[in-house]
Amino acid sequence: MPRSLKVDQQYIAQVKAAVQRQGYPRQKDLAEDLGMSRDTVRKFLNGYAVDNLNFIEICERLLQDWNAIAATDVNTSNSQQTTLEPFADEPEVADFLDVERQSIEAMCYQTLCQPGALLRIRAPGLMGKTFLIARVLGKLRQEGYRTVCLNLQYAEQADLMNLNSFLRWFCISVGELVGYPNCLDKYWNDKIACKMNCFGYFQRYLLPQAESPFVICIDEVEQLFNHEVVGKEFLGLLRAWHETAKTIPIWRRLRLVVVHSTENYIQLNINESPFNVGVATELPEFTPQEVQILAQKYGLDWELAQVNQLMALVGGHPFLVKQACEYLQRYSHITLEELLQTAPTEAGIYANYLRRYWEILQRHQESLQALKTVLSAADKVRIEAKQSYWLSKLGLVKLVGNEVRMNCNLYRHYFSDRIS
Repeated sequence: MPRSLKVDQQYIAQVKAAVQRQGYPRQKDLAEDLGMSRDTVRKFLNGYAVDNLNFIEICERLLQDWNAIAATDVNTSNSQQTTLEPFADEPEVADFLDVERQSIEAMCYQTLCQPGALLRIRAPGLMGKTFLIARVLGKLRQEGYRTVCLNLQYAEQADLMNLNSFLRWFCISVGELVGYPNCLDKYWNDKIACKMNCFGYFQRYLLPQAESPFVICIDEVEQLFNHEVVGKEFLGLLRAWHETAKTIPIWRRLRLVVVHSTENYIQLNINESPFNVGVATELPEFTPQEVQILAQKYGLDWELAQVNQLMALVGGHPFLVKQACEYLQRYSHITLEELLQTAPTEAGIYANYLRRYWEILQRHQESLQALKTVLSAADKVRIEAKQSYWLSKLGLVKLVGNEVRMNCNLYRHYFSDRIS
């Protein structure tokens, strides 16, 4: 056996689909469960060579036959030198959201066509944020715009803890993703404040290089919420750039997209926050009509009565609805009623997905106790702000003003059976 193995290209889609099916909302969740680096898992899922033992372990966790999906020729030297795109193939991006939200997509597109625009997109995980912005940016690229998607998950913790390090990483990353040479040493002056350096790098180098509207999508912004100093300073900087476009013409080229899963957990001065300027959109769950359209795409001839049956359990959550439709298409002998009966149990289609949440909660007892409070309430209830933040980030609860309620009955039934 060679020392390194990689997934054959014809099986890439298969293994990526298996990540969702085995209950891992994102690649990083699989990496954490395996005790591997995100880079190793990302390489595996994109068809690059990884250590053979890691290859086999990942395959076993995803219930894949490693002998069947391994490429027969592995050029490890070439594989190791290939740079992976940092924002790429989380399950949210691929084809998991099959219902186009045309009105929201059109609004986002029109917003980013405006000089100096700032667009804010918020929704819990697996609601289709990444898919939405990928479609919008694709259209803008066709119009000649420069576009960059930068996921803050790829910032190192050391950078997130130091403003100067973080801003240098941000400048280099944006330039790298758009294909510009790294000229940071030429423009960065350690004798002045790092925010001014960052401002100057954009004004004197990145924006002039673009020669066209330049859209930067900053995803997973909530990664900053645990780093108050860096978070406050950087988010304030984004607000300042948006305001600067009103007075300095070259900044009108810059269009910002701020994408996050939860409410802002950092207390920002109202005049420094990017969360109260620009245009905001929040991705709603599917409507019954959209669920019916999605079901039809999977060959399910449902009346609204059947749509309502499914939504009574999972609401309009895109990922959960899609999983049900996909399962019923694959196993045509299973009825919707049978699927719904076992769905909140260890024998159901969501077992691995739900078990992953249970494992997370068991490692965070405060959040587990907060969820117990929510489960015991007949309606919405108020819990400690930090726990509201974390549980909504997971997507288990919905924020209703200063109170929360369970996101759907699937979570209520599953966790009620486990939390005494």
